[in-house]
Amino acid sequence: MSVDFEAGVPSASSDTFAVTNPATGQPFAYAPSSSAEHLDAVVQAAHDAFPDWSRDEDFRRSALGKASAALAGAAQQLAVTLSKEQGKPIREAVLEIHTGAHWLNYFAQIEDAPQVIQDDDSAHVEVLRRPLGPVAAITPWNFPIALSLWKIAPALRAGNTVVVKPSPFTPLTTLAMADVLSGVFPPGVLSVITGEDPLGSRLASHPLVRKISFTGSTATGKKVAALAAEDLKRVTLELGGNDAAIVLPDADVSTVAPRLFGSALANNGQICVAVKRTYVHESMYSQMIDALAECARGVVLGAGDAEGTTHGPLNNAMQLDRVSELVDDAVRSGAQVVSGGKRWGTEGYFYEPTILANVSDGTRVVDEEQFGPVMPVIPYRTVDEAIARANASHYGLGSSIWSADVTAAQQLAPRLEAGTTWVNSHTIVTPGQPFGGAKWSGLGVEGGHWGLHSFSEPHVVYTAR
Repeated sequence: MSVDFEAGVPSASSDTFAVTNPATGQPFAYAPSSSAEHLDAVVQAAHDAFPDWSRDEDFRRSALGKASAALAGAAQQLAVTLSKEQGKPIREAVLEIHTGAHWLNYFAQIEDAPQVIQDDDSAHVEVLRRPLGPVAAITPWNFPIALSLWKIAPALRAGNTVVVKPSPFTPLTTLAMADVLSGVFPPGVLSVITGEDPLGSRLASHPLVRKISFTGSTATGKKVAALAAEDLKRVTLELGGNDAAIVLPDADVSTVAPRLFGSALANNGQICVAVKRTYVHESMYSQMIDALAECARGVVLGAGDAEGTTHGPLNNAMQLDRVSELVDDAVRSGAQVVSGGKRWGTEGYFYEPTILANVSDGTRVVDEEQFGPVMPVIPYRTVDEAIARANASHYGLGSSIWSADVTAAQQLAPRLEAGTTWVNSHTIVTPGQPFGGAKWSGLGVEGGHWGLHSFSEPHVVYTAR
């Protein structure tokens, strides 16, 4: 299998790279490896399409609505490819496609009227929003469709054109999505370009690109920011997270444990805003450990298209090695493996869901982002202590507080240094809310009017009277 799209329509490509099925560890398809010349042609097409696209807001909104319907209609078909290249179960792949369609429809419907800030005898002053131009959307492998559409939908709604560069681990579904949408958007408005390094840095530094929207690791995000700074491109960076969950002593363990486990192990822990470390009051620590271990024993590992699978493999060998390394390091430091703790099977990149006890801050599996099926569970004595330990991190993407007293939890939430703090939930993101991080977890936000306006600049029209 080999596919290529230039300016949203199929084109030929002789150079390819292999795409691996993480459930087997073996290549199953090939994607186009784009050259520097191909990149130039795609970005030039986006540049050429920008003037007409940016002028007609009604047409843009209509096109986004049609794109939403087209994507939803192709969900089952796209989910098969997504599951095979990413590893997630088919039902979760279908949900991801529908999530992307939901984002398209939200931004098709959002209102964004000019703002009048003065209207008196001296002047009428109105603030308009002006799109930027071609936008580079550089997307990761954990949610290749949903996270690309977090960028595509508001960027197109604002009047920009978009060039998407998906991860080389998961290029195929994004290419297939471009095929589905090729009849909706004019040529050059939405393009997908695939390849391995240094394609991403070439796109980020391209002189015709006016904004970069990047989701990925903090280390790569810093490099993207440096490339953008050379000609003052605008940036939105949604980077790593090491989300802390704090369970207060009044919480009901039987209710909280499965929700916590689901928040940590959804998509096999490969979510930037998943629970990555859990602080549990010492009075309920043993009970919580046992309840989480019971949840782990209920996991069914397997290929995404296998019946009964609840959790698939990690996406790639590098991530499997990292998770194994962090767990082994924790064990050497005295952590107790309550469940899991090792690779599963002989094929693919499977790792058992792992609950770690007797672990604390200062251990790599707590201090670093695991991005895998690992839950370090840490006891604490006072709430002030738990909050201080949760904040003692370079990261600040998400956090959560779990309590039977919702009012008390809400009062504690502002003390956590994070872009989002959930109460009695985690990982829930809707298209209308701003999503972004504090500290090393990123710059800017996605979602709602906040995210929409990140793809445009204010333009003041001052009319003297």
